[in-house]
Amino acid sequence: MRHNNKNKTLGRQKGSRKSLYRNMATSLFKDESIKTTLAKAKAVRPYIEKIITKAKRGNLADIRNISSEIKNKNVISKLILDIGKRFSKRDGGYTRIIKLGNRKGDGSQMAILELVSKKEIKKEVSSSVKEDSKKEKTLSSKSKNIEESKDASKLKSKNKKEKTSENSSKKIEKKASKAEDKK
Repeated sequence: MRHNNKNKTLGRQKGSRKSLYRNMATSLFKDESIKTTLAKAKAVRPYIEKIITKAKRGNLADIRNISSEIKNKNVISKLILDIGKRFSKRDGGYTRIIKLGNRKGDGSQMAILELVSKKEIKKEVSSSVKEDSKKEKTLSSKSKNIEESKDASKLKSKNKKEKTSENSSKKIEKKASKAEDKK
């Protein structure tokens, strides 16, 4: 019996569950939002919040504890320098779970697990909007160039048709003059 065991097993043994938590935490700190099942999101939430609390304190022992849990050095630096400072005035509740609905294949409940404050994503969205507008401008200029080239090709084809019609009319006149000469 599982008396006084409050952790969710998620159908995994301890080592595999620990790896799942580490990987989900790394993905969350890197992307600041992940889509997962509701059970996994609820299970990994306390683990993630403890890591963020250690990052907020930022002393040497806490940094070493974080680096023993999360193996990606870029994510560790982002966690300590950016995320920890962002939540410096907040006393817990760093993540939110947004329920999405059931997954199509097996019907399990899906959720988005994200950090409460997402400053960088807003910047990325605005920069991606700027990039999209730049792409649209280049696409519109390319489409204009394509239309101009189509118009030019139409003019060329018209010129060719006119030349061929002129050549054919000249040939007909020559044949007619030859026919008259024979008579």
